[in-house]
Amino acid sequence: MAPSTPLLTVRGSEGLYMVNGPPHFTESTVFPRVNIISVTNKGLLHSFDLPKAVCLEFSPKNTVLATWQPYTTSKDGTAGIPNLQLYDVKTGTCLKSFIQKKTQNWCPSWSEDETLCARNVNNEVHFFENNNFNTIANKLHLQKINDFVLSPGPQPYKVAVYVPGSKGAPSFVRLYQYPNFAGPHAALANKSFFKADKVTMLWNKKATAVLVIASTDVDKTGASYYGEQTLHYIATNGESAVVQLPKNGPIYDVVWNSSSTEFCAVYGFMPAKATIFNLRCDPVFDFGTGPRNAAYYSPHGHILVLAGFGNLRGQMEVWDVKNYKLISKPVASDSTYFAWCPDGEHILTATCAPRLRVNNGYKIWHYTGSILHKYDVPSNAELWQVSWQPFLDGVFPAKTVTYQAVPSEVPSEEPKVATAYRPPALRNKPITNSKLHEEEPPQNMKSQSGNDKPLSKTALKNQRKHEAKKAAKQEARSDKSPDLAPTPAPQSTPRNTISQSISGDPEIDKKIKNLKKKLKAIEQLKEQAATGKQLEKNQLEKIQKETALLQELEDLELGI
Repeated sequence: MAPSTPLLTVRGSEGLYMVNGPPHFTESTVFPRVNIISVTNKGLLHSFDLPKAVCLEFSPKNTVLATWQPYTTSKDGTAGIPNLQLYDVKTGTCLKSFIQKKTQNWCPSWSEDETLCARNVNNEVHFFENNNFNTIANKLHLQKINDFVLSPGPQPYKVAVYVPGSKGAPSFVRLYQYPNFAGPHAALANKSFFKADKVTMLWNKKATAVLVIASTDVDKTGASYYGEQTLHYIATNGESAVVQLPKNGPIYDVVWNSSSTEFCAVYGFMPAKATIFNLRCDPVFDFGTGPRNAAYYSPHGHILVLAGFGNLRGQMEVWDVKNYKLISKPVASDSTYFAWCPDGEHILTATCAPRLRVNNGYKIWHYTGSILHKYDVPSNAELWQVSWQPFLDGVFPAKTVTYQAVPSEVPSEEPKVATAYRPPALRNKPITNSKLHEEEPPQNMKSQSGNDKPLSKTALKNQRKHEAKKAAKQEARSDKSPDLAPTPAPQSTPRNTISQSISGDPEIDKKIKNLKKKLKAIEQLKEQAATGKQLEKNQLEKIQKETALLQELEDLELGI
């Protein structure tokens, strides 16, 4: 029987051991390091003599153990022995051995029910059924196939494959449904693109769509040290689109919500922007900008953590994404690892070697910002890895989000604020508050600077009316001023130039300006289509709205 709370596995120079989850945090048991342990009854299952193994992975249902060791050849040039082994966890026997030369994508991919297993082998993806590795059940052949990702969830299984471009041909990602691989129209969807040295493919939980982060190693424009990144959306119904990101710069992280209906992207030059998009690739909520480079949805999808780790200071923002309300802003300095507990309430942050060899340790937080448990590794020791015990979905029910910090016996830590260097000539002078970058607040806080509480819908409406009246009065005063001469109009005005409206109502003027801007963009899209350029689905939808926009513009202008 599974424990009521997940266990924590800790691995480091002190050994490998387990810690009970909240609220106790006591050491669960101590066991030898090179064994498979049954967590349920704490009994030894099997022991393997694998002195050179550097990677290991369990299949989703823990029936197969995969191990990998570096591939070596003998001095006389003869082929080396198979270095990828698959073991039956129940019996301890070796089911199959393969030669796998590269560490990248060394482990086979299983479906969640283990009915299907796949490996990438020389321009082909080999599929095995029911863990029978002696017979290849199906093959997917594509020239120069570089990577693939199996879809999560039950049958029908789907697979996303990536083929890099060459000799002027674009790269592409295709979606297939197993085992329908034959024929020119077998693919469920296809998306081709240039500027892609590598891609990251992310299925949503319901296996209805894939997000593709296409990256180049070098930005030829010189704008970014990290190369160029673009984000693409591909659905199994054949739809595809380029996700338009409002801020230029790297794409640091993209994550799906467990609901499979929205995703969050963290992108742009620092301070980075974070935005939630729907399945139409339209922005749903803008979190503004901040020192962040990662996003983590809770297992139930109702809480989102935006964090800045690595070369950032470890600041986190915990959001209730049902109500788009900020819950807490804890700081986990020097963290190299983050993980949600399967219960959806607790968070694990850790500082591990070799990424950082000082101040190693881990902390367990409640999402309201309280530190419930903290462990610091002795100065002469290292922490290598720490992880939660995995559980199936639905074991822990979702709980109502709380905004009050839960009580804790661990004292809260105030983050160390580093003082800026001041030259000797300025040290006796007043400090001026200046920022290198002005951070943009979340969209529901933009109207209230310095206040974390967003305005209500009524308050926002009243504030807009007040600002419109104020702007109208200022415009009227400027019209009466004799000092300001009107600017003469040009002799000829281009057809799509946005002219100044004379309604006297700033709200109507703003609407007219936005409509003309949209119509101008539609004209540009129509010109691109006329030259033979293939437009995206969302761009075609914009063109279809032209008649409605023209009618709306005419109604507004007639009302002036």
